[in-house]
Amino acid sequence: MDKIPMTAAGYAALEAELKFRQQEERPRIIQAIAEARTHGDLSENAEYHAAKEAQSINESRVAELEDKLSRAEVIDISKLSGNSVKFGATVTIVDEDTDEKKVYQIVGENEANVKQGKVSITSPTARALIGKKAGDTVEVNTPGGGKSYEILKVAYI
Repeated sequence: MDKIPMTAAGYAALEAELKFRQQEERPRIIQAIAEARTHGDLSENAEYHAAKEAQSINESRVAELEDKLSRAEVIDISKLSGNSVKFGATVTIVDEDTDEKKVYQIVGENEANVKQGKVSITSPTARALIGKKAGDTVEVNTPGGGKSYEILKVAYI
């Protein structure tokens, strides 16, 4: 079983979703199934089949969340330091072609959200940045083609 690196915030978000699915979503779905059963013939009861499918989807997600939480390796970013890029680093880069600045934090796969400036440790951008320092230039092979970035700043906040 491989450990899944994540920040404390990412772990808390998974825990919150698990709690919601177990304590709110599960009872709601059970109630919907019970109500649909009162409508008669189950073989032609669309409400019943929809509720059973929702239950299957919810229980699958609960199992997935429990697995991820059990394999989580929570990394406390506040205890990290250094001048090279590693998990948890907040990296300021500039596109060498367009001079566009971007700030990314390298996080676990479950926490990644590019719109919030969080990139997965397994993304092409993060893999290119790992181990580099401010002043280094990195080449990133993205789905949109190759990009060249200069690292301006590496911080752990």
